[in-house]
Amino acid sequence: MPVESAVLKQPFLILETGQPVPSMRRHGGFPHWIRVAAGLERDAAVVTNVEGGDALPPRQGFAGVIVTGSAAMVTERHDWSERSAEWLREAAHAGLPLFGICYGHQLLAHALGGEVGVNPAGREMGTIDLELHPHAEHDPLFAGLPAQFPAQATHLQTVLRAPEGATVLAKSAQDHCHAFRWQDHVWGVQFHPEFSVTHMHGYVRARHDALASESRCSKQLARSISAAPHARKVLRRFVRHARGLHAR
Repeated sequence: MPVESAVLKQPFLILETGQPVPSMRRHGGFPHWIRVAAGLERDAAVVTNVEGGDALPPRQGFAGVIVTGSAAMVTERHDWSERSAEWLREAAHAGLPLFGICYGHQLLAHALGGEVGVNPAGREMGTIDLELHPHAEHDPLFAGLPAQFPAQATHLQTVLRAPEGATVLAKSAQDHCHAFRWQDHVWGVQFHPEFSVTHMHGYVRARHDALASESRCSKQLARSISAAPHARKVLRRFVRHARGLHAR
């Protein structure tokens, strides 16, 4: 079988680190949302629910790894999370393409020696304005995208310090590290490229009480939600880039 054909047949591993809020589970879990947003066929993704106790598989045979979001906190240092961080650290140093979303972004930063903690600016939620740093113009996933574009976000913790040697690619008004790249094959994004408008509305509704306790109006926040096609494009580019790395 030609190398290119073999690469296209390699599945992506999705590490499931949590579940959506209960009211949104009728739409499926994070792996389903990610697979659809990434344009992956059902048989092109293998899901390992590490938060639910699944054992981490050997890394050989995967085109790349995508790490989901979670309601857990990296700083809680759950056993499953720390085991995943060790696995991801070894995978990163072995050259396996990795892409972390929200919790996955923070877990990759932690695994590679960065610092994660509560965002000093507080909860970031809704459709936010993502601002790319100039050097993102040369990044395989962000090149050619507008200098500013909308993205969906919901988080309390953040990457306070990116791993040594990492390049911070994007920021928002509340978060200075919304995306980073480590070497040429590892990315973390704090925003949710897999979230549609429906997903974001569901999360805002689910966090109504928490937002009210912070003197924020969920209805007003909901009115500002909009589509984020450029953010989704980043995820699809990772899939193409990961396959391209294997084909070299």
